[in-house]
Amino acid sequence: MIDQPALQDTMVDGPVSSGAARLAASIATGNTPLDAASALMAEHFLAEPRVEIVTVVFTSFVPTDQAGWTQLGGRAWVREWTRHGSTRSLLPAPDAGPEAALTMPWVSGIARTQVVALTDRDLLPPEAAQDLEELARTEVRSLVTSTLSSPGAMFGSLSLVSADSGHWPEQVLQDFKLLNAAITARLTLEQSRRSLAEALEAGAEAQLAAQQLFGAVGHELRTPLSAILGYTEGLLDDAEHGTADDVTTGMKRDGPVIVRSCERLLSIVDNLLGAGRAMSADDQRQEVSVADAVADVMHWHRTPARTAGVDMQAHVDPRLAAWGHPSAIRQVLANLLGNAIAHHRPTGGTVHLTAEALVGESAKPMLRIIVRDDGPGLTPEQLAHVFEPFVRFAAPTTQGSGLGLSLSRTIAEREGGAVRGESTPGTGSSFWLELPAFRPRQD
Repeated sequence: MIDQPALQDTMVDGPVSSGAARLAASIATGNTPLDAASALMAEHFLAEPRVEIVTVVFTSFVPTDQAGWTQLGGRAWVREWTRHGSTRSLLPAPDAGPEAALTMPWVSGIARTQVVALTDRDLLPPEAAQDLEELARTEVRSLVTSTLSSPGAMFGSLSLVSADSGHWPEQVLQDFKLLNAAITARLTLEQSRRSLAEALEAGAEAQLAAQQLFGAVGHELRTPLSAILGYTEGLLDDAEHGTADDVTTGMKRDGPVIVRSCERLLSIVDNLLGAGRAMSADDQRQEVSVADAVADVMHWHRTPARTAGVDMQAHVDPRLAAWGHPSAIRQVLANLLGNAIAHHRPTGGTVHLTAEALVGESAKPMLRIIVRDDGPGLTPEQLAHVFEPFVRFAAPTTQGSGLGLSLSRTIAEREGGAVRGESTPGTGSSFWLELPAFRPRQD
């Protein structure tokens, strides 16, 4: 407990009300939807004369029944319930952005780790000046608040607000701690169920993708092998039954076809070997510096970029770090950068590599590494098929197997991320790799 005159000790255990116990059991067992459970919690607390407003914020879950809920910033959902006859509201105006919501940085910092019971805003310390200003502006004298969180996950917050000052009744604090724990446990369960469903779906998709890949690989290998076998048999026949001139003519005629078929086979094998190395268990998941990974793949592509007249530029925050297999991340980036260089304009061009932090599904911190080119681009129809194995939209003179993007997507999904893209014909394309962000352990 932080020793502050403005804060009431909430670490003391005590009995809870029978109503809170029944409600907590209903919430934790999953018998009540989360939005309905929130309404029941609000009804329970508003029966206490000290409580004027109850607010619930969800940052990772969308209410089933969104009536009465307000969306802030695209991800957070907030709802407040007020005591009958009260005209006070803490919600920002409907057209206001998330910056209009109360922040209370000093109180919020403490509420991340424990239940905070503020008895009187005027007792706040000098470092809580912004909290005092916000509370005075909304005419709030005291509150009880805490985050809805479990280790490694933040689900939202629960708050009780009052226009009166003074110590909070112990019964209210004990009920608050119980119901906060119950809805946090329920949110954790819902997240686990959703993660399991996503994992099962991803597993089924990966199995289907593998089947399609093996089928496509077999078909694509058969074509150049058949050409090599057929033309080689013809050359051997010329050598056995024809003249020296026949052999020379045959080599000039059929040799280039054999060479192109061999190059096609080599390209396919190289892609498969690269993907195999990237998906092997030789290295372990670890912190991977995005700037270092980008610098490596740019170094590998210096010669082809110079030959193509393509200028490579990178702007990556050195503090960004991903969590994954280093070889896999570099393999995917190498595929994306190699494609951007290969599909350049006749006069060359520029490829930009950037990275940014973002929040993924289930509120997981993610990173996005973007490879942007100014090449010929793709039509929407082409983009819809570009991740299929052996699909190519390049000129016949551009080397490639058509496997790079397909294998890159498979590798990225194994890393817990994804590969996606967008393109505009005549302007260029952007393909990006999304990865879990590295999060240091909190000891």
